Amino acid sequence: MTETPAPPRPAATPFGERLRAATAARGPLCVGVDPHAGLLREWGLGEDIGGLERFCGTVTEALADKVAVVKPQSAFFERFGSRGIAVLERTVADFRAAGALVLLDVKRGDIGSTMGAYADAYLDPAAPLFSDAVTLSPYLGFEALRPALDLARASGSGVFVLARTSNPEGGPLQRARCADGRGVAADVLARLARENAATAAGSPFGSFGAVVGATLAGVPGGVGAHEGDGGDGGLTHADLDIGGPLLLPGLGAQGARPEDLPALLGPALPAALPSVSRDVLRHGPDRGALRSATDRWIGELAAVIG
Repeated sequence: MTETPAPPRPAATPFGERLRAATAARGPLCVGVDPHAGLLREWGLGEDIGGLERFCGTVTEALADKVAVVKPQSAFFERFGSRGIAVLERTVADFRAAGALVLLDVKRGDIGSTMGAYADAYLDPAAPLFSDAVTLSPYLGFEALRPALDLARASGSGVFVLARTSNPEGGPLQRARCADGRGVAADVLARLARENAATAAGSPFGSFGAVVGATLAGVPGGVGAHEGDGGDGGLTHADLDIGGPLLLPGLGAQGARPEDLPALLGPALPAALPSVSRDVLRHGPDRGALRSATDRWIGELAAVIG
């Protein structure tokens, strides 16, 4: 007789609440951990497993006790095979042990049992790569993400679903219209709002977040360039009111600045989780310089977001 698996053990508090506590204590910043080949070379490291280990060790020592959220990009570890995944496992564990929340950037999106397997890999507390939250892609259908959404809810984890990204290739799909006339990105945000509302009791800030490019403030088809019905498939400020966090990549090297965020988000500004990678990591391998760059970003963002 096959035993029914025990449900995952919930985290002490839901991700949304832990995120609010972390940013209140450490500031509203997510630092991307992106050990791509060019950055390894700039740091004087080999493009090999040894270089990857030294890079991650340095970033962890410099930032694990300072930053609220870190976002390792899984692809830069996967390219080294099983040894790279082992480094990723240690990096996730080390950051979490030091009190930083780990948002694993995997952008997974699939259907059925495959989506369930992805959820088990990252959102089951017993999994080697268990993280506080992950990124997901909804473009095989939002409901195809249901295994991850349900497991995140059960385990106290979080998800950040791609909604309106800053890369030009994403625009035609994300601005397309659904059957009801709503833009695709706006539909994703509305569905996330419903997920957060379903768990609102006792949880003032939701664990189901969205990814919105920080470079999209006021641009045609972007965010906040118009209000009303989002006439060109872009997003209004009202669309961003999902009751959960908004991950904002694109600051620094991609051109967005902290002062752009009020126009981008409007009343949703307090939900902002800005993400910076290159403009912090380029200061390595000097640990002091990494910490100083992080402090500067935290200060600038806190002055805008509060």
